[in-house]
Amino acid sequence: MKFPRRKFLQFAGAAAVAPTFSRVAMAQTYPSRPITMIVPFPAGGPSDTGARMIAEPMRKLLGQPVIIENVAGADGSIGVGRAARAKPDGYTISSGLLDTHVLNAAFYSLSYDVLNDFVPISPLTTGPLVMLARETMPAKSLGELITWLKANPNKASAGVTTLGIRLLSTLFQKQTGTQFPLVPYRGGAPAMQDLLAGQIDLLMDSTTSSLPLVRAGSIKAYAVTSDVRLTAASDIPTFGEMGLPALSYSIWGGLFAPRGTPGDIVGTLNSAVVQALADPTVRSWYAEVGREIFPREKQTPEALAALQRSDAEKWWPLIKELRIGGNLE
Repeated sequence: MKFPRRKFLQFAGAAAVAPTFSRVAMAQTYPSRPITMIVPFPAGGPSDTGARMIAEPMRKLLGQPVIIENVAGADGSIGVGRAARAKPDGYTISSGLLDTHVLNAAFYSLSYDVLNDFVPISPLTTGPLVMLARETMPAKSLGELITWLKANPNKASAGVTTLGIRLLSTLFQKQTGTQFPLVPYRGGAPAMQDLLAGQIDLLMDSTTSSLPLVRAGSIKAYAVTSDVRLTAASDIPTFGEMGLPALSYSIWGGLFAPRGTPGDIVGTLNSAVVQALADPTVRSWYAEVGREIFPREKQTPEALAALQRSDAEKWWPLIKELRIGGNLE
């Protein structure tokens, strides 16, 4: 069948502009169905609880459910890889950490580029890690713990759930001259369960899930990696004041979309995040668990992108220098 030349040009022109109209229409109606937020760690851990805290106010603001999908394994790289391969239409986004969106690239041979295969949406919070021990651990302070570990090499075990925690645990051993095996876990929740049960002796973990248990007397806390003591737990000293400033460390969390997600959609998501972080209930909860919300002027895609790149320059060489290895699957 042959078309007259005028008809052919009309069809060709329509085909050329159709993708543009489609993208504009999609942005104008977004979101029109539920959004999936991939959390690259198991349910119940600090990454999961933080994602759920922000998802509920985002649902109210966007008018669509924000469904949490936990995809754990390989230090978070399985879930992040799924997000990288998702259609860039704003209906699949990923929560991420310093570990998943910076540190993993220095250890794993990833199928995606942590810096270039995602569009940052917004940073969420930042906060330290805390060194924890089972409740029956004999040491009452960090100094006593170091003395005990030196007297009992390889008698204690420490859980590790992310590359950042492996990094800090390795640095701790190097700085203190202690030795203990590292036990890999797929996420914070199963590691914490084993610490509570006495199956492991030590754990570096986020304050999000650990502070309530410390307050309840279920586990011990020896030191935090922040530069100053936490307002929410002022009785826990910092590593710096205990003579270990090299263990100062802060872990941030943020939201990301697959590369190619339209700017208007990223803007809509960013606006929802900014408003959600201003919610008094959200702010109160984060303060209680020792997490600091980024200042309003830093809640931008550009700020999160800059944070990624500066941390890559800082931590990638150190991870390679320490030769941190071993699959955390």
